[in-house]
Amino acid sequence: MEKHDELIEALGALTHDPLAFVYFAYPWGEPGTPLENMEGPDEWQIQILKDIGEQLKKGKDLQTAIQEAVASGHGIGKSALISWLIHFAISTHENTRGVVTANTEGQLRTKTWPELSKWHNMFIAKDLFTYTATAIFSSDKDYEKTWRIDAIPWSKNSPESFAGLHNQGNRILVLFDEASAIDDVIWEVTEGALTDANTEIIWCAFGNPTRNSGRFRECFRKYRKFWNTYQIDSRTVKISNKAKIEEWLEAYGEDSDFFKVRVRGVFPSASDLQFISTEIADKAQKQSYKPGAFEHLPVIIGVDPAWTGSDSLEIVMRQGYSMKSLASIPKNDDDWRMAQLIAQFEDEYKADAVFIDMGYGTGIYSIGKQLGRKWRLIEFGGKSNDPVYLNMRAYMWGQMKEWLREGGSIPPNDQALYDDIVGPEAIIDKNGRIQLESKKDMKDRGLPSPNKGDALALTFAARVVKKSETGNRIVANTSYSPF
Repeated sequence: MEKHDELIEALGALTHDPLAFVYFAYPWGEPGTPLENMEGPDEWQIQILKDIGEQLKKGKDLQTAIQEAVASGHGIGKSALISWLIHFAISTHENTRGVVTANTEGQLRTKTWPELSKWHNMFIAKDLFTYTATAIFSSDKDYEKTWRIDAIPWSKNSPESFAGLHNQGNRILVLFDEASAIDDVIWEVTEGALTDANTEIIWCAFGNPTRNSGRFRECFRKYRKFWNTYQIDSRTVKISNKAKIEEWLEAYGEDSDFFKVRVRGVFPSASDLQFISTEIADKAQKQSYKPGAFEHLPVIIGVDPAWTGSDSLEIVMRQGYSMKSLASIPKNDDDWRMAQLIAQFEDEYKADAVFIDMGYGTGIYSIGKQLGRKWRLIEFGGKSNDPVYLNMRAYMWGQMKEWLREGGSIPPNDQALYDDIVGPEAIIDKNGRIQLESKKDMKDRGLPSPNKGDALALTFAARVVKKSETGNRIVANTSYSPF
């Protein structure tokens, strides 16, 4: 460590100055680096770094945790700030301990924590710390257990990871990313753990203000006196995508909940942008029926094809209040093989209708036609069967939501389907219609495309009656009932 003595001394001098640390720790403006065209943090980041520094300088006068809550629009650089705070906390105070979590394990593993890797490669003290897919810790073997910050997915059923944050006399860092969707139980357990005296405690919560209830919302309302709060409009930030913001402004309007949440950093007027709540999905997971309970009802198959990215082709079957995932296949352009597989399922389950998303499904549909199959293409962007909904996709998801609420059952072990169902958000557009969040916008905020959810939603495209009774007659489903 002798060769690092000068660096360690410099870092120690910055122990209460996170802003100076950020300028010192990364190669701002240096040619040949990713930062060669960047001068430093944005104004909103500077403000928060200054505030944390001022609180730390109070030293022993600081009797409570430093608590910063940031509600913001998209694309402001919050993941970068999270990375800087991790590096600052762990490298300017010995034996720092910390926890970083996010709204979902996917967000944590694919966006929040990988951002740290990008900055770690540019970090002036990277040789002093080991970065892994789940933690950053001291490279000194004697301290790797006690001098570390871990990326930990949260679970309201087992919040123990957030109860053991004690680090008497040293420093604790807790970071919540996309904090609106982190369960209140995790907030409460974390709050209870941060009670060590004479300990530097920094707790920061970042996120789009997607929910008008919950602990993140209350940081700006009920518990405001305990939190330093910021609401950052994406339009005021240098790096934000101004062209995309203009598109959203034109599409949704300045005062829409979508624009409030995604751009202005303002909490929505509605209680929640989440279209299907976790409460509805939880209830559906617990619901079960005896085999054959709905054998008198039609069997409907929904197919959502995929050819791009990490998306998968999903085939789902529904009968009454029960459903089953039949196949999940990585992106595949072999329409002939997919058509044969769908035909196999149609015969096996004696399906009364097969609905296929037109997006990537036209080839599969055409081959099915050659095979003598009477499948039907559904255009997600087509006209809704109900003027309450903007388009067919929103309509089908609306029907699925009612089905779940009334007693629909989903498998308790199918986490992908559960995540798909609760993932999309919805807003009321300028004409008063329900508009479901697009797959692209979901991906932009770190969520996978809800292919399995779309496949289940497709089973609500039209009302179906059993072949044996009507020869597979399909009737427009304007008031769906599983019975």
